[in-house]
Amino acid sequence: MVRRVYHVIRNGRDGWKGVMENSGHAPVTGIHKQDVIKRTVAMAKCHSRCSVIIHKADGSIQEEQNFPRSASKS
Repeated sequence: MVRRVYHVIRNGRDGWKGVMENSGHAPVTGIHKQDVIKRTVAMAKCHSRCSVIIHKADGSIQEEQNFPRSASKS
């Protein structure tokens, strides 16, 4: 089964977006990073295998969350 991957990245200078990897499609956008993370994670939990990679403002990776939790790299 294919794992869906979403990235939470800067959206210009004043916002954030949740983008599906390799598609450019941004189903989640907003001003506040925490709000975009929360909504992107909620969307990811609807899929059987999904990752959310959260980036810092400079583009580097801050954190990766895997769903379901049993798929985590712990």
